[in-house]
Amino acid sequence: MRVTTLGKTGLRVSALGFGGIPIIRLVFDDAVHVVRHCFEGGITFFDTANVYGDSEKKIGTALESVRDKVVFATKTLARDAETAAEHVNYSLENLKTSRIELYQLHNLINEAALDTVLAPGGAYEAVKKARDDGRIAFIGFSSHHIPTAIKACRTGLFATVQFPFNFIERDPADELFKVAEEMNMGIIAMKPLGGGLLERADLCFGFLQQYPNVIPIPGIQAKKELDEIVALYRSPKPLAEADRKEIERIRAELGTKFCHRCEYCMPCEKGVMIPNVLGFRSFSRRLAPMAAIAMAEGPMQTVENCEECQECVEKCPYDLPIPDLLKEGLSLYKDFVKQHG
Repeated sequence: MRVTTLGKTGLRVSALGFGGIPIIRLVFDDAVHVVRHCFEGGITFFDTANVYGDSEKKIGTALESVRDKVVFATKTLARDAETAAEHVNYSLENLKTSRIELYQLHNLINEAALDTVLAPGGAYEAVKKARDDGRIAFIGFSSHHIPTAIKACRTGLFATVQFPFNFIERDPADELFKVAEEMNMGIIAMKPLGGGLLERADLCFGFLQQYPNVIPIPGIQAKKELDEIVALYRSPKPLAEADRKEIERIRAELGTKFCHRCEYCMPCEKGVMIPNVLGFRSFSRRLAPMAAIAMAEGPMQTVENCEECQECVEKCPYDLPIPDLLKEGLSLYKDFVKQHG
């Protein structure tokens, strides 16, 4: 596995990282085995967040015996200093460590959120104190909003930026990553597989390997997933012309208004299972028709509960017209049932 430097942190990490969300679905021991398998496969950069269920605890347990060989990155959604200080302590305990290499302010969704965390009494104040007293080494942030991320980079207060980046969402390369590079910041790519929407790992990581300064952190929940991706890094192949054409075909098919499965829209007070409904188009292609119908039946029934209150729209970092997409998803499901039911 190629090793690279994470920007001005000077941290030496594997060119491929680990995203800690999917292991929350695994029982504890199984998750520990998967994380350990990733380390044995050459991964040394492990990213998670205290909001990801018990992900921190699973990673901490799995890597306790090799702690000096790995780099931990975690996050807080806190906006105020008091809560952020509590979260730092929780993460240190969960990860079974006395120092976290990278602590990130999570999901700076707009400039108001950035201004809040940087204001007196904001989350940055507590994280900076933790850095000053040695409990964390570097401060980064994550975002889904390019203008906000650019503004955050230019403050000079952060060592890394984490942003969605894949062959569908490639706009960050145009300006955001250039600004980050000017600031000598480490660049971390979340959702390298489009939040699970993109199925061709070879295309996804072939695209990403064109950006050697960007560290993708795919979510891994099975050993075979890791083995497939690691193989693409150990024997990298440039994208062929046929690959590029297939990428453009997929981009044209998906468009720009699709669910990224980040689940920031959840929970819905009316019980609408938003990601499950919006994800039907994707998993209907991967599953046998009757299995897809059975899996979607329950979520589709919740669509009638939608009152178009717009709360989900306000929370969505991608500005998706969710109520309209719910209607489209239900219509697609009904057509699918007529065809295959």
